[in-house]
Amino acid sequence: MRYSCHFGFFNKSPRLVASYYNRAMLLKFSTWRFVLLVCMAATRLPAAQPSGVPLQSAVSQAMAGRSGTAVVLDVHSERVLASYRLDEAARRLAYPGSSIKPFTLIALLESGKLDGHTALVCKRAFSIAGHKLDCTHPDTKQPLDAATALAYSCNSYFTTVALRLAPAQMQESFVNDGFSSATSLVPGEAAGAVERARSPDQLQLQAIGEWGIKITPLELARAYRRIALMEPKHSVNLDSLFAGLEQSVAYGMGHAAEPETAMKVAGKTGTAPADEGPWTHAWFAGYAPAQNPEIVVLVFLERGHGGSDAAGVARAIFAAFAESHTPQVATAKTGEQK
Repeated sequence: MRYSCHFGFFNKSPRLVASYYNRAMLLKFSTWRFVLLVCMAATRLPAAQPSGVPLQSAVSQAMAGRSGTAVVLDVHSERVLASYRLDEAARRLAYPGSSIKPFTLIALLESGKLDGHTALVCKRAFSIAGHKLDCTHPDTKQPLDAATALAYSCNSYFTTVALRLAPAQMQESFVNDGFSSATSLVPGEAAGAVERARSPDQLQLQAIGEWGIKITPLELARAYRRIALMEPKHSVNLDSLFAGLEQSVAYGMGHAAEPETAMKVAGKTGTAPADEGPWTHAWFAGYAPAQNPEIVVLVFLERGHGGSDAAGVARAIFAAFAESHTPQVATAKTGEQK
């Protein structure tokens, strides 16, 4: 490039020209030194990871070597944050077992057929239509109210109060909960089916997820997400539902899902009969933090028990969530456990 003398630069004295040159070189050096320092600092910063990375690692490790599926949903967006065999979660149809009991309780409470304070004595050992339904929770010797019955997953309580609903009410309530429609989270999903009971025995077994209802794990995850969305501003008549889900993990049948952190978890286990053989499938579904939910965790195992197997897998996932998020998420437990 050719510079013309009319800019006046070259008309200056040689000493002034040298001064301008030195200043330019100093400015150029300072600029490059700044860029170099920024680059060096950037290399020392840890690379940002997507928020789902710790969860995905926890899900994969907890499910390693197991036959089944696990899914973590974002409560607010319904986005899948982490998963193990998501296709199976979308297409596997199975009885939900006791994981359906919160929805039986919702049907009873919202229809006015049950008060949360209704207390019944557990019959302990009993059977219905060839299904052995002995309760294995601690024998309290005292009547159980709705929240405690849910926490202990009392078959006696739920099969008794289920008879207060008409078969059409039970069926309609489960359909409204989404148990006969795909979630649209995964292409090619299967949809569950909800039958209408034709006898008292069928109605009682349907209330505890052992007859007339088969669902996918994704459908159950979506349904628990809807419960989680209700938690912060739920109506008073649902107090026993949310108390029971928290108590289930705090001391009840879902206690194995409680992580060793300050974060409270709410959820429910399920142990369901298998069509394939004389074994049971294991379920756990729940959310955290219990009083300000951000994630839903769903675990389904092809063989096992909800309380000892599926809940244990969920515990590892909740622990990873608590450890990888801010102190505001892992809120401290307040008050006494009920």
